[in-house]
Amino acid sequence: MHENDSAGQITLHEISVVVPVYQGEHTLAALTQEILPLTTPQVTAEGNRFRILELLFVNDGAVDRSADVMRELASRHSFVRPIWLSRNYGQHPATLAGMASTVGEWIVTLDEDGQQNPLDIGPMIDTALATGTRLVYAKPTNPAPHGFIRNVLSKSAKWISTKMLGNRIGAFNSFRLIEGEIARGVAAYCGSNVFLDVALSWVVDTAEHCPVTLRPERGRPSGYTFSSLFSHFLQLVLTSGTLPLRLVSLMGALSIIFGVLISAFAVWERVQNRVPVQGWTSIFIVTCLFSGLILISLGVISEYLGVAVSMAMGKPAYLITSHPSENLARKP
Repeated sequence: MHENDSAGQITLHEISVVVPVYQGEHTLAALTQEILPLTTPQVTAEGNRFRILELLFVNDGAVDRSADVMRELASRHSFVRPIWLSRNYGQHPATLAGMASTVGEWIVTLDEDGQQNPLDIGPMIDTALATGTRLVYAKPTNPAPHGFIRNVLSKSAKWISTKMLGNRIGAFNSFRLIEGEIARGVAAYCGSNVFLDVALSWVVDTAEHCPVTLRPERGRPSGYTFSSLFSHFLQLVLTSGTLPLRLVSLMGALSIIFGVLISAFAVWERVQNRVPVQGWTSIFIVTCLFSGLILISLGVISEYLGVAVSMAMGKPAYLITSHPSENLARKP
């Protein structure tokens, strides 16, 4: 399906591409060269016309020479726009900052490591226009090049999000096609610490998924540690709604039932004189059980309070500046 304007011409869909940058010194130039041909009008397999209007590199406190590479690429290509953040905020806030700065009808988010192919933007446009959806995720047909353990943990996190946390948009991916108005609206109103894909699920009915093939990463391996990945997962859980709090209540109810059953069993054994029930044993078991559950419950509640306090205090999701933070250190 494709759209026609009043003169009967096929509509040209203009796309903004947003790339968060943290370790892009050796990958940004190659990515720019891949996108360069797409800045002229292209025709998809379904007959839809599109072109890349702008490529926004968002410097998220990069730890290498990414800032110099971004400046060089911007000086050589008019469609390249560098965005500077005041410090490292993380991938999702950096993506939000980029989306807020776009002007395209559609927005595509890409990783800097080159595993996602810009040529797949065409099929994703076809999917969006054919289904009338405002959000399309890439659906990898091959395992991501991250290693077995990380891939398993990633799939588990997405399964938990979809099956246990009530996520309506299905499996998410950092390779996304989003309608521009939706993306800029989310970027404007999304609070600090909110998982980007959770925020998108608040404003769209559903999402479509387009099959793509991932490529090997270029340059350095991923900068994510297991600690940062766990923090990412915790952010997903805490911003997905109040279901975890309800699970805490359910755990409390089950603990009470378990405690009652233990007490009834102890009384029954004592009445029947089958075995002597030592008082200190049952007290120790019940104390350990309930203490653990209380600590877990307080931990979950505290995390929710932390997120709420950050939002109430007005903590920004990101802050765009006129130059990268490294320039401050270079000034005399």
